[in-house]
Amino acid sequence: MQSRRTASRTGRPRSAAADAAILAATREALVELGWSKLALSDVALRAGVAKTTLYRRWAGKNELVVDAVAELFDELELPDRGSLAADIEGVVLQFAAILARPEARSGLMAVVAEATRDDALRERIRASIVDRQMRLVLEGRARAQRRGELPPEPDPAESSRTVDLIFDMVAGAVVHRTLVSGKPADQAWVHGFTRVLLLGLTTQPDGGTA
Repeated sequence: MQSRRTASRTGRPRSAAADAAILAATREALVELGWSKLALSDVALRAGVAKTTLYRRWAGKNELVVDAVAELFDELELPDRGSLAADIEGVVLQFAAILARPEARSGLMAVVAEATRDDALRERIRASIVDRQMRLVLEGRARAQRRGELPPEPDPAESSRTVDLIFDMVAGAVVHRTLVSGKPADQAWVHGFTRVLLLGLTTQPDGGTA
């Protein structure tokens, strides 16, 4: 995982299998125990690794849960569905489905709450989840520009601001809908959200103005 500590160590190299087992065990514990009762010692037992193996990799529960949740979001894909609107709907439905999983819901809400008083944790969330998923916006926008659905943005600074804005609008809306309001981000909601995102509030679906 990109966000974990990269300080050099002597001894045997890290085991990818051990990492995967630890992160899977963390998600399992989140579902069964919840955030408050999750303990690193229990995760180590579930993963079948020594406590020292886990502690060498993660400084504490916060960092471990961030990486466990981040791995879920790495499952997101942006298949080519033929249009910008269809592409957005596809990835938003995937995103909402991941947030509906109990391990993602409890883990993400817990670490975000903890990050309100921990700047290092907030940075880890940004690096492990937000920055890694920016790839979806970059890929989708580039594809839409090749189709002629979006204009090119030659200014790198303006282009970066646009990517940030798109990501914030999509992620913020879906997280609020599923985790704060507790309402389903179903096909109808996703379709309506995508229309507003692409056309704006004052534009009708046929291209006219209200």
